[in-house]
Amino acid sequence: MSVCLVDTSILCNLIPVPGRDQDQQAVEAGLTGHINKGVALLLPLAAVLETGNHVARLADGRQRRQVALRFSQIVRQAIEGKTPFTPTPFFEPDAVRHWLDEFPDAAMRGLGLADLSIIKEFKRQCELHPHRRVFIWSLDRHPASYQRPARPPTP
Repeated sequence: MSVCLVDTSILCNLIPVPGRDQDQQAVEAGLTGHINKGVALLLPLAAVLETGNHVARLADGRQRRQVALRFSQIVRQAIEGKTPFTPTPFFEPDAVRHWLDEFPDAAMRGLGLADLSIIKEFKRQCELHPHRRVFIWSLDRHPASYQRPARPPTP
């Protein structure tokens, strides 16, 4: 079984968030494919927070409320284990301290703190699941480049 971290660009298409849902059909097809293959779908807190920010910035108040209700429902169901998504753990203070140590260099490469936290979670999942494929599912090229193939167990 593979382990997949769901990026903000994917979550925005699944909610859907108007103006950020241009790949909705392809993402929904991808989700169905991942579910059928038994892929473990992890929902990073950073993706939840970023998606919530995109929802809050919708100009149309009525639309903003409808999308916010759907977003809240989906995230709540994920927390309750009622969706195919499993939320990643909340940030540990020691981990955040390490991220902050790395952040100035990451920022110089154009990498935000939310993306850095998702990449750190990717690396953590690789350590937790040394023989499984681990990847970030994203429509953005940089996060999508984080893919580690399955590795056979050593005899």
